[in-house]
Amino acid sequence: MKLSFTYLLILISFTALAQKKTLEFDDIQQWNSIKNETISPNGDFVAYDLEQDNSDSHLHLNSGKGETLLEYFRASQGQFSYDSKFLAFTIKPLKDSVDKMLRQKVKKDNLPKDSLGIYNLDTKELDKIANVKSYQLPKKWSGYIAYVLEDIKAPKKENKTDSTETKEDKKEAKPKKVSKTNGYHLVIRNLNTKAQDTFKYVTHYTFAKTGKTLAFSTTGKKDNEGEGVYIYDFNTSKLTNIYSGKKAKYNKLSFSETGARFAFVVDADTTKVQIRPNELYIWKTGEQTATKLYDNNTTPEGYLVSKDGAITFSKDESKLYFGLRKPPIIKDTTLLKDEIVNVEVWTYNEPRLYTVQELQVKNDTIKSYETVYNFNTKKTVQIETEAFPYSITTDKGNSNITLVNTPMPYALESQWTGRRLKDYAIIDTKTGTQKVILKQTPNASLSPKGEFVFGYHSIDSTWFTYNVKTDKYLELTKNKPFYDELNDSPDFPRSYGAAGWLEDDNSILLYDRYDIWKFNPKTGEATNLTNGRESKTVYRYIKLDKEEESISPKDKWLLSTFNEATKAGGYAEFNPRNNSLKQLEEGDFNYSRPTKAELSDKLLFTRESFVEFPNLRLTDFSFKKQTVLSDANPQQKDYNWGTIELVKWTSLDGEEMEGLLAKPENFDPNKKYPMIVNFYERSSDDIHRHRPPSFVRSTISYSYYTSRGYVIFNPDVKYREGYPGESALSCVVSGTNTIIKKGFIDKDNIGLQGHSWGGYQIAYLVTKTDMFKAAESGAPVANMISAYGGIRWWTGLSRQFQYEHTQSRIGGTPWEYPMRYIENSPIFNIDKINTPLLILHNDADGHVPWYQGIEFFVSLRRLGKPAWFLNYNDEPHWPLKYQNRKDFTLRKSQFFDYYLQGAPKPLWMERGVPAVEKGINQGYELIEE
Repeated sequence: MKLSFTYLLILISFTALAQKKTLEFDDIQQWNSIKNETISPNGDFVAYDLEQDNSDSHLHLNSGKGETLLEYFRASQGQFSYDSKFLAFTIKPLKDSVDKMLRQKVKKDNLPKDSLGIYNLDTKELDKIANVKSYQLPKKWSGYIAYVLEDIKAPKKENKTDSTETKEDKKEAKPKKVSKTNGYHLVIRNLNTKAQDTFKYVTHYTFAKTGKTLAFSTTGKKDNEGEGVYIYDFNTSKLTNIYSGKKAKYNKLSFSETGARFAFVVDADTTKVQIRPNELYIWKTGEQTATKLYDNNTTPEGYLVSKDGAITFSKDESKLYFGLRKPPIIKDTTLLKDEIVNVEVWTYNEPRLYTVQELQVKNDTIKSYETVYNFNTKKTVQIETEAFPYSITTDKGNSNITLVNTPMPYALESQWTGRRLKDYAIIDTKTGTQKVILKQTPNASLSPKGEFVFGYHSIDSTWFTYNVKTDKYLELTKNKPFYDELNDSPDFPRSYGAAGWLEDDNSILLYDRYDIWKFNPKTGEATNLTNGRESKTVYRYIKLDKEEESISPKDKWLLSTFNEATKAGGYAEFNPRNNSLKQLEEGDFNYSRPTKAELSDKLLFTRESFVEFPNLRLTDFSFKKQTVLSDANPQQKDYNWGTIELVKWTSLDGEEMEGLLAKPENFDPNKKYPMIVNFYERSSDDIHRHRPPSFVRSTISYSYYTSRGYVIFNPDVKYREGYPGESALSCVVSGTNTIIKKGFIDKDNIGLQGHSWGGYQIAYLVTKTDMFKAAESGAPVANMISAYGGIRWWTGLSRQFQYEHTQSRIGGTPWEYPMRYIENSPIFNIDKINTPLLILHNDADGHVPWYQGIEFFVSLRRLGKPAWFLNYNDEPHWPLKYQNRKDFTLRKSQFFDYYLQGAPKPLWMERGVPAVEKGINQGYELIEE
């Protein structure tokens, strides 16, 4: 009986598996993702958005026990009030309705607007407010919400029969319209009583962080009556007009943390003068009006008040940080368009390449230089200057020490080194004295209390500290492996990073490959806190408080863990009082960085695997009790999915290698499967990453392909300097042969797929081997010589550094190593290619110049090699628009199905899509032979 029962269970399980559906292309759009998850400050509630690609969002509100309290279709981006009594969220118009109106050519201004939802977590009552442009909740106090209305429709007036009404009367009766210039109507609502006040024609508004105050600027009613800046005190219900102007423009309204101080910039000039007479005003509680602190006549010589620079207060409210700017370059506005010379003059010794300058014109035009005003000493110190234009403050602005830097002396050479070297100086904001302390240093920062400057010097592969008081420079990790041990680029290795500083700047916590080390910043004495190297376990500190500047030596720390050997993830607890370590959670999953409730010890996190979707989980610091709050994709259980495993082999160069092997869920080792080899650099540590079906932009959807009968192999690659193509060949071919030897791969039906750096490696591989039946190469570099001289258009940077020092790994210039550039360039061996190729390269690619894909394609075309080229117009490095991602996913699937599974050929592969049919006929139809 027992045997029969077991047999019956096995039979049922096999029957259930056999009945599972195969993922088809149209099934992909069913899959949901979770976005904008947030936990209430008391930890009792969680809100998140459930989204399908190119569809309406769906807001979910759950209790900490997992109960669903609210579901609202079209809603998103929930925010909890600080007392955890209310949830506010945005309600979007139905996408289908908006699309229908757009097809009817309805103007943008006439499209339906967003609404605001306010849900009472105690009474379960939902209020909806239409036509809300934006809203704010106070960060550290509760009871109110402020929102801006798109428009308030005035009631229709009765028809007047008085024939004596003049045009002037009608004009007089016409109300002032809301707009970006005139402002919008601001409503302040009491969340508990629903009482509300409205302030009209508001251009800017902001709450104080902890103090119960609100500030706003308004253009006033008719004829600008009542225009100015106002402070509203919620404790006294008092509204104070602290500044009045006439058609003035206001910027950077900013409170101190408690709301006791306030500052803003005003431009009261109504002319079109090019040098704007901006003025900086300050105010404090108890004053009736704001006081002018600076205008363009009282600023330091050569500088003006900036309307673009950030305005902030130190946490102790003793200092005001604001921006100054250089005078603008005056334009001759009398010139006609055809009198203006438009020429680019590029100079060989300019610090910044012209293409970089061009992209940064706006930033350069509005560049502000941070300056500090001390309320106690009444003294102003300009922190940033043209000589040292960038600064770092610490201790939430309380410290009198500021670190400034300049990259300009080394900007020219960064074109080919890719390094961002800087000179650093210390400024005492009490005295204004400046002292240069570091030169040619890649990066440096300030400790939380400002006692030390610290950083990682990549050229020396060493962490250092500089004692501000004693002027002592100390190399903490000299000749110790606190640098990337696996670095295989012709560049200095990067660091593993830092966890942070302990309180009072007593110690700094640094990472090596596995462990957290505590260093004395004065002596360099070091203690290993975690000892994970022997077990190959990586420990990393998790910062749970966003505002944390230093780490407590008294409270327990939450750490993430990852075992390099087993690939298991997890969490651990470290007690700094006795240096004890305890594993809290571990498994064959990827674990997210938890989000802590602001006012409790509740944690929101996810775990995921190839099979398990990262649904939201609520727990506490013990991780013993976990409540699963979401079930984003219950339909997954109905589909044949897949499995994934770690595989190992030895490369042709004798290197021990790892890779990932994904198989169909109903895998049969006695069958022969087509296989796609997909890779980039190293991916084996991502074995537990969930890979849902999606309309992808650059890779393949693993679950979609495994469900449809493919095996996927993702090999890691280890590189030798100067020979990136040969390195890929060594690792990928040897790994592929290892999988073939397992006996379940159809060696005559193996494909290749990769994008960008992966696309280059595929282009190289098919010039060296015919073992792959078809390949898709996205944004490939075909010619390293022409690519070396190209521009990364998104940043304007030269591509030289990439070949000399980073990913492309050549290790020098074309005139130093001409043969390396030739041997690694597919274009010089393109006649050896016998593999049909699908090439994607978009004409707005800002990473790899799209002429590389063109060089590749037209050469293949010249030789009569089977090749297809996809260019999604105006798309960047990948297709981002929904319709283009969907199209690319389908064409790629049809391409591989045709070559690897013997499916019918799609029409677009037979005849292309002629230019006259672009956007009309896609050629998806399959040709039955």
